[in-house]
Amino acid sequence: MPKKMDPVRKERAIRLVREHRSEYPSTAQAIQAVARQEGVGKETLRRWVYQADIDAGDAEGQTSDELADIKRLKAENKRLREDVAILRAATTFFAGELDPRNR
Repeated sequence: MPKKMDPVRKERAIRLVREHRSEYPSTAQAIQAVARQEGVGKETLRRWVYQADIDAGDAEGQTSDELADIKRLKAENKRLREDVAILRAATTFFAGELDPRNR
């Protein structure tokens, strides 16, 4: 189970990478330095920065809002499929009860 990171700490780390990106030869090195300074994993920080770039429109991909909508719709779709399966089973059961051949 992933740990929940403090949103203030997360925003600070993202801001530091964005501010100091130009001081390093690559974004990866900036991320590594900030990750070490802030005490977070460099891969975690890389994903945060990448998603922040997408949300800001600086990179291609699905925004956080779109990802949340997709997650919500998938959960709703799963629930509806389960409801349909239950209704089909109930229909089959009651159709069998009403069949005159079963009396």
